[in-house]
Amino acid sequence: MLVFYLMYYERNLPHWQPPGKDIFVTWRLSGSLPEAVRTKLRHNASLPEGRRFRELDRYLDTASHGPLWLRDSKIAACVVEVLRKSERHEYCGLHAFVVMPNHVHVLLEPHKELRCTTKWIKGTTARQANKILGRGGQPFWQDESFDHWIRNSAEFDRVTMYIERNPVAAGMVQEPWQWPWSSASMGGTGFNLCSVASEPS
Repeated sequence: MLVFYLMYYERNLPHWQPPGKDIFVTWRLSGSLPEAVRTKLRHNASLPEGRRFRELDRYLDTASHGPLWLRDSKIAACVVEVLRKSERHEYCGLHAFVVMPNHVHVLLEPHKELRCTTKWIKGTTARQANKILGRGGQPFWQDESFDHWIRNSAEFDRVTMYIERNPVAAGMVQEPWQWPWSSASMGGTGFNLCSVASEPS
């Protein structure tokens, strides 16, 4: 069982990024959680953060509420391509990732402030995805994210497995490599469907 503690932050609040540490980050689509679930999570503030995160992730895996835009192969391909570009543009080193129907998990080594990295990734993908959907100027991602810095190599391995097995845990595939929008399946199709035309300087 994966046990870890995560920080929940909104973009205007500070959060801790220890230098030289790999970080596990999760963000989700705007509107992907109903108010009742958000209220429950707030009221369960006394629970360990790891347990609250797992409850959130299990709910997102059901894909039972809100938009599921990341099911669109073109949009999923955009997210994967921008994640790979974030490494080439030296925002981060990319260790593991998975693009689920309504959320994304990434294990990365930040080369810049984490908030700067996630803002670039989320901003670039939101513009491209909204263009595909024909819904320009509307929120695509939820502002807040979850992040957790990795303490040791054993935890690094557990988090990598957690990320790459997420589609298996959600009942979407039987083996991690069968999910094309994941670091477990770099040979998946569609990775070059997105042309990132307007990247922030």
